[in-house]
Amino acid sequence: MEQVKPDKTKEAGKKEQVEAMFDSIANRYDFLNHFLSLGIDKIWRRTAIKMLSGRKIENLLDVATGTGDFAIEASKIPGVKITGIDISENMLAIGKEKVQKIGLANRINLEHGDSESLKLETNFFDAVTVAFGVRNFENLQQGLSEMNRVLKPGGVAVIMEFSKPASFPFKQVYNFYFKYILPIIGRIISKDKSAYIYLPESVKNFPDGEEFIRIFSEAGFKNCSIKLLTFGVASIYAGEKK
Repeated sequence: MEQVKPDKTKEAGKKEQVEAMFDSIANRYDFLNHFLSLGIDKIWRRTAIKMLSGRKIENLLDVATGTGDFAIEASKIPGVKITGIDISENMLAIGKEKVQKIGLANRINLEHGDSESLKLETNFFDAVTVAFGVRNFENLQQGLSEMNRVLKPGGVAVIMEFSKPASFPFKQVYNFYFKYILPIIGRIISKDKSAYIYLPESVKNFPDGEEFIRIFSEAGFKNCSIKLLTFGVASIYAGEKK
């Protein structure tokens, strides 16, 4: 497979490249996620879902749901119905199989869809979640605005995304791992060199921290907050629909 560089390639847009990339690594995606993060990604997901505690949530949308891990974690919310959408059919096929095996098909519905053009009802969902998906949006502002549109007034969005640690020496260790170690392991296991070259590039180019909060607010969210995870390797952003 040719190297994927969404910001430079003219033949296809970022959206199409991301779809093709995740289709190609779908079978190894879950294993690599847990292996490369030493299992910490599971703790991060639990932390994010706990931020929804105390709210009445009947309908939840999980954007860029992938293989459904975040949607499955969200199913721990009592009585919640979950819709997950993603552009990768191969990722969704694995997610649907997982949901079926654990008996959650009556509560979790995974659908093919474009995060930046949601074919979903306005003012319907009580909460929207995204785990490691917004940095893959072709148009970040549009994707966040669509999430805002489908939320009920006062509904909450919880977004978990990779960020860039700033403190010494964790910043240096992190950068070395992301730039040199992760692509090698990812290439060996997934057989897709491009995907794990794209990952550190996408994190590097993502407007994290206060810059993301600014964009988040401009998309129609208020009371926006940041929670750093594991020395800033990832962050959870939360905001309410105005």
